[in-house]
Amino acid sequence: MREAVAFEEGGVRGFLHQPDGAAGPGLVLTHGAGGNCRTPLLVAAAEASAKVGVTVLRCDLPFRQRRPTGPPSPSGAAADRAGLREAVTMMRRMVAGPVFLGGQSYGGRQATMLAADDPDAADALLLFSYPLHPPGKPERLRTEHFPRFGVPALFVQGTVDPFGSVDELRAAIGLISAATRLIAIEGAGHDLKRGRFDLAAVAAALLELAGR
Repeated sequence: MREAVAFEEGGVRGFLHQPDGAAGPGLVLTHGAGGNCRTPLLVAAAEASAKVGVTVLRCDLPFRQRRPTGPPSPSGAAADRAGLREAVTMMRRMVAGPVFLGGQSYGGRQATMLAADDPDAADALLLFSYPLHPPGKPERLRTEHFPRFGVPALFVQGTVDPFGSVDELRAAIGLISAATRLIAIEGAGHDLKRGRFDLAAVAAALLELAGR
């Protein structure tokens, strides 16, 4: 596995992880509302994926490119999805295999919304800490688009995540028509910093779910 290199082309900015050997699948990976593409979880996930032959581009969403800190604006969500679409388009030029799209929290939610709007946007989704609802407001589910996307999706969720319990998420993903898998991280919260976390197993599960 080669060292990650800075990547900037068009409206896409981030870091590219290339595996040794021929290019197989690709993965575009992005961050949550409070982070950026340098978030330790994304770095570790990219490295684990590259070790099993996946080319990974972890990228900053457009809102983060505009300012280094602060949350995204709801009015900018469409632009963030457009940024993900552009990153996927670039990844398709780099690899011969399928292209997966994923993210942590907000980034993952935008990935699911893009997949719902455009079934050809990605071949599978990798979703860390999907923000199922605001903390303490389980009635405000962010699942209205789930029945509209039909690509395989791998969810990785902490068992003490205030944005959605494992049981709540398991019920919600029943709305998705494609194959899904849920990996629960015991004792982990929304940032997934606690609990046993085998990212190599996550990368392998994504490839298996996508039929690779």
